[in-house]
Amino acid sequence: MISAIIAKAWGSETYRARLLADPVAVLRGEGMDLPAGIAIRVVEDTTGTRTLVLPAKPVDLTEEELGRVVGGADPSHCANWCLCCANCAI
Repeated sequence: MISAIIAKAWGSETYRARLLADPVAVLRGEGMDLPAGIAIRVVEDTTGTRTLVLPAKPVDLTEEELGRVVGGADPSHCANWCLCCANCAI
């Protein structure tokens, strides 16, 4: 779903502007089930700037589980927002 939203933003300046201005409304409009009160920030990369997202550390993981998640061996605790692996069910 995220890939389709990105492609749509690349293809439509109006959609891109809406996504940047009110991402929660756009994502909900695309059928994403977002919890009430959630804040979403869309950051646009440029040719000279790339964005690294540092997800919140899960508080319910042991050090061993955290090591597996960080190493990519256990996608079950995925933040579910990354676009960089095939493990996400987005």
